[in-house]
Amino acid sequence: MSEKCETPVPCSGTRAVHAGEERGHWGNSLTVPIAQTSTYVFEDTHAVKAFVAGKNPQIDYGRYGNPTQHAAESKLAELEGAEAAILFSSGMSAVTTTLLGMLSTGHHAVIMDDCYRKTAQFCQMVLKKFGIETTFVHAGDYAELEGAIRDNTRVIISESPTNPHLNVIDLEKLVDIGKRHRVKTIIDSTFATPLNQCPLEFGIDLVIHSATKYLGGHNDLMAGAVLGNAPLIGAIRDYRGILGGVIDPHCAYLLIRGIKTFPLRMGKQNETALMLARFLEKHDRVKRVYYPGLESHPHHDVAKAQMRGFGGLVSFDLDADEAGTLDFIDRLKIPCIGASLGGVESLVSHPASISYYELAREDRLAIGIADELVRYAVGIEDAEDIIADVRRALDAV
Repeated sequence: MSEKCETPVPCSGTRAVHAGEERGHWGNSLTVPIAQTSTYVFEDTHAVKAFVAGKNPQIDYGRYGNPTQHAAESKLAELEGAEAAILFSSGMSAVTTTLLGMLSTGHHAVIMDDCYRKTAQFCQMVLKKFGIETTFVHAGDYAELEGAIRDNTRVIISESPTNPHLNVIDLEKLVDIGKRHRVKTIIDSTFATPLNQCPLEFGIDLVIHSATKYLGGHNDLMAGAVLGNAPLIGAIRDYRGILGGVIDPHCAYLLIRGIKTFPLRMGKQNETALMLARFLEKHDRVKRVYYPGLESHPHHDVAKAQMRGFGGLVSFDLDADEAGTLDFIDRLKIPCIGASLGGVESLVSHPASISYYELAREDRLAIGIADELVRYAVGIEDAEDIIADVRRALDAV
């Protein structure tokens, strides 16, 4: 595998602060102003005609765009090394609008089996209503992936790393398969972030982020982003205007603010998660640790070759039953119990209880969601405090 990670990093601290912003904001403000309006007026009817003819680039209505949103999109595009970016009101809105825009009745999609649960449900429940079939394949099995492609296959969808087992997709292999079969490739790179991985460098067609997580970074906003070449993003933007999943200007402002400190936060979370994973791997009450920064992870070599850092999430199986696992979680003092991740506060969850409670136990176990599985999303607390807290909880179980 080629050393893609030796290329210049689009997501630098300088770009995080300044990208997508022009000097001289309204009123000479340093920060990007919040354009708190839903309607944009025209100077006269000649301006209206110019707008309709495509000669006047102004915004006419908030569902189609907002100046604060545009600044956030430009910043994200530069961080990801993309021609264009488009923001949505949530990560799921980004996923669903993109797939509805790219797929039609009679089309087929291939998706990895340990993707985000709601993405899987959208494919199984909603796309199916429109006559769009989906085939699920095991993450990392490229022979199975290629064998699942049909003449009517239009997209391959995966996360990398995946949730919650942090499988890492070999992007070069995925791109090769996609190009040979003329199928678009989509990577949800939420867990990696632009700091750790830039899938577009490898030839991936579209990158999706739940900006609610690491990009926002403070557990106080919901947003999603899709990034790629300008024509493809333009087509998805048209669908957003129809479906209405637009981000509001205040949320866009909060996202801009969060991105400015994102490289600092993510760097800290990378370091802390690796320290926590190494500690857990040596503890006798832990059966298995899922973290691509560990040599024991099945995709460590792939992750090392194509990632600059391994992320802020650590999943692990305790050497305990479900009751013991829940007791461990309840004994933790630093993290709150919650289903999200990526903020400055650490969060812990029991996937079997929170994310996969709708599934029968045998169905959960079939996709690796064991009763003893714990997902720990580190925040920016001191690593020594996090590890000491985990040690106390483990020793008490």
